[in-house]
Amino acid sequence: MSSEVEDALKRIQHMKDVHGTIIINAEGTPVKTTLDDSTTLQYAALIHQLTATAKGTIREMDPQNDLTFLRIRSKKHEIMVSPEKGFMLIVVQNITEEK
Repeated sequence: MSSEVEDALKRIQHMKDVHGTIIINAEGTPVKTTLDDSTTLQYAALIHQLTATAKGTIREMDPQNDLTFLRIRSKKHEIMVSPEKGFMLIVVQNITEEK
């Protein structure tokens, strides 16, 4: 991985409330992660499948369109997915209570 990519990942990882980052290849195999193995494998498999479904849905609605970013928010985490050609960046962020 290039030093630019490494630097970008370090900047993301050091942002407030970021729980972890994962890079997966086109097949859904983790290439780089800051999370433990079991968590990484779970996120990689499920997010890869969900992103493929979302891409298919977007293309079915408009064949000229494509998925560029996916954001999922639950009670505990926000998962941001950036699908690129040949790989996918997944960022898991902790939810903080706003007061």
